[in-house]
Amino acid sequence: MSSGSNGLWPWVLTAYAAPGVAEACLELQDTASQNVPLLLWTAWSATTGRALDADTREAACDTARVWEETAVAPLRAVRRALKIKAVDMDDDDREAVRSQVKAAELDAERRLLLALEALSPTASGPARPAIDALVAVARTWSSSIPRPGLIRLAECLPA
Repeated sequence: MSSGSNGLWPWVLTAYAAPGVAEACLELQDTASQNVPLLLWTAWSATTGRALDADTREAACDTARVWEETAVAPLRAVRRALKIKAVDMDDDDREAVRSQVKAAELDAERRLLLALEALSPTASGPARPAIDALVAVARTWSSSIPRPGLIRLAECLPA
């Protein structure tokens, strides 16, 4: 994994903080069952001149799927369940556990991103438009392509 400023994790942190990116990502996750780390890795790949062939996209989707099913989605479900006040559960204790689960969920997503970065080809050309790569990986991830949401995400990402 690249630990420098051109690595995936620093790029993701910057991109996710850009106006509209978090909202676009969460909409794609919640309404189209897309995998946010996979989408962000794909956009990073395009913007850093990394061409993703079909085999790389498929391997990335396999990796994202196992992380999603085994760690990220279960942690997200627990975090969301803990968001709701519960009778006979102290709010401060509930929120403390929710914060710990949120940290574990973020760590699982970071580890997924590290695994995806390890699959990344070497940069071999100029930056490419993110939308083409996003549509290609969404097609590999699912039979339904949420093109309007992908366009919205691509438009919000920093250049």
